[in-house]
Amino acid sequence: MHGLINRSLEGFLSDTYGACVWQDVAEGAGLGFEHFESMFEYEDWLTYAVLETAAVRLTKSPDTILEDLGTYLVSSPNVKSLRRLLRFGGVTFVDFLHSLDDLYDRAKLAVPELELPKFNLLEDGKAGSFKVVCVGPHNGFGRAMLGVLRAMADDYGALVFMEYHGAGDGIEEISITLVQSSFADGRDFCLASPDGGGV
Repeated sequence: MHGLINRSLEGFLSDTYGACVWQDVAEGAGLGFEHFESMFEYEDWLTYAVLETAAVRLTKSPDTILEDLGTYLVSSPNVKSLRRLLRFGGVTFVDFLHSLDDLYDRAKLAVPELELPKFNLLEDGKAGSFKVVCVGPHNGFGRAMLGVLRAMADDYGALVFMEYHGAGDGIEEISITLVQSSFADGRDFCLASPDGGGV
């Protein structure tokens, strides 16, 4: 698993629960080191060991941790680059959803060796009804994407209902029902601002 993914998980645990919790998790997972390096490649088992150890330490399910990680990656002031990348997808939440098909290629342009799943948006036949299909070598990215999607809906001020529909053979699905596109004021975003706008 790429170091950026591992560093994101480490940053989420440390920022959200404290450095002591991260140290407990790193030791319990048997990492043999204190911190992941962003541009290194790590054995997959290390990532899963961290996730499982964190779940035990925090008495949360791995799925919950992954969803919270996705929310953190968009909403935390300590992580601004992903939100900025995603907000380039459009001025509305629906525009953003349609940009997900290009997310894999945009990520590859930024970090060629980063292996992410491909995200495909399908319209479900009813107005405001969509399905995001995640296809990749690792299950779990869909859970993290569910957290990202929820945070982005808040970011745009949209009211949506979402549901995760399981994983199998590297395929995960998320159903999305858009109830109201302008339910609340979204967060400020300016393309010209290096941090993507206000808080």
